[in-house]
Amino acid sequence: MASFLVVGGAGYIGSHVVKELIAAGHEVIVLDDLSKGHREAVAAGAFLEGDLGDRVLLDRIFSEQRIDCVMHFAAYSLVGESVEDPLAYYDNNTGKTARLLTAMKVHGVLRFILSSTAAVYGEPEQIPISENASLDPTNPYGKSKLFIEKILEDCDRAYGLKFTALRYFNAAGADESGEIGEDHELETHLIPLVLEVALGKRTHIDIYGTDWGTRDGTCVRDYVHVTDLGDAHILAAQRLMDGGSSAVYNLGCEKGYSVKEIVEVARTVTGDPIPIREVGRRPGDPERLIASSEKIKAELGWSPRFDDPEKIVATAWNWHRNHPGGF
Repeated sequence: MASFLVVGGAGYIGSHVVKELIAAGHEVIVLDDLSKGHREAVAAGAFLEGDLGDRVLLDRIFSEQRIDCVMHFAAYSLVGESVEDPLAYYDNNTGKTARLLTAMKVHGVLRFILSSTAAVYGEPEQIPISENASLDPTNPYGKSKLFIEKILEDCDRAYGLKFTALRYFNAAGADESGEIGEDHELETHLIPLVLEVALGKRTHIDIYGTDWGTRDGTCVRDYVHVTDLGDAHILAAQRLMDGGSSAVYNLGCEKGYSVKEIVEVARTVTGDPIPIREVGRRPGDPERLIASSEKIKAELGWSPRFDDPEKIVATAWNWHRNHPGGF
């Protein structure tokens, strides 16, 4: 059994990972400022409300608690917002993470799991995307995460801080229990937006571009279930506990589904017609994003349990249908 500090553990992905950690018998302390997350999403473990960049608070936590590993989910993650307000992203995502790492170094806590992103790749040169692909993010969000990865590499060389950066593709779905799920004040993810139509909260779903070079003309994405992300975090942490070196892994199902295909799956799951409206392309949208997850499968034995889009959408629908107002 290990003790984890989960920063941003009241958010969508963080809360699911916390649930998985506790189910695996680990001790968990959640630190979250609740600017994006929800206190109700943290059903167990210790909870502290506070900012990841608060040096006094961090010093108290690391002084008073035994922490074996830190997991970090407290980044801002809206691409459009990052373009409009890049300094907020560089401050919260990069600057505050540097303060967190400084506190870890001072207190000798030298294991770190980063919730990173496929946005570090930018426009892909090849599909599927491997960890060796060029790193050329096209927005401040992706750049802020890439900067963290570079800082972690330097911290490994200088202090022996071992890290794992997990580059997610499209996180989706909800815990099978239906107790926790995706609840964003400003929703930008396709699956919950589509389900809001089925709930009557929207009249239709906009499809941005139907002239892409894909099988039905709409963008293609790789969806990975949030519980499978939790499994990957636990495997990555165990590897570090066992003395493993720093590493970077992609997390995706290695399958691509178009926007129209996801809408059709949602129609089947919900029984709702889910009207669509075709509009123009959005600037900066890549045509396809599909992961190669061969590395994490080979090195950590990770394998997604939810690699069927109908299962992914069904778990999301279970949450949204029973929590139409969120938490």
